[in-house]
Amino acid sequence: MLLRESGAMEGRVFDPRAVTDASVASGVPFGEELVAFASASVTGSEAELAQHREALEAAMGVEAMVDAAGVAANFERMVRIADATGIPLDKPVAVFTVGLRQELGIDAFGAARNTPKVGALLAALGRLGQPLARRLMAHYAGRS
Repeated sequence: MLLRESGAMEGRVFDPRAVTDASVASGVPFGEELVAFASASVTGSEAELAQHREALEAAMGVEAMVDAAGVAANFERMVRIADATGIPLDKPVAVFTVGLRQELGIDAFGAARNTPKVGALLAALGRLGQPLARRLMAHYAGRS
């Protein structure tokens, strides 16, 4: 899986299932605290958000907590804009992420109705193209 292997460039293994399943360890440093904070920022009460913000700050420091809050807020903003306007997932992204979206259950989310379905042939081509995508990611990561 493309996302799981993206950490290979840094010698790390990530498990994206942690985003939708709290019982799975992501492999991301401070991943548990980050997921709890992100979840509280979207669905938690003010007290829950304060609790997770403090836990994140204790684990990562104030600057990293502020960065995480900015990323969470920006992502929420982008998702709301996309959902409100009905923006579908781009076709190439939809093709390359079929397996990931199925594994995480993302296609069950309401906003997924805006993304056109990917046929079996394109899904197979997307899976076949993932090794090339990994090489391209490694190439561009090496240049940055």
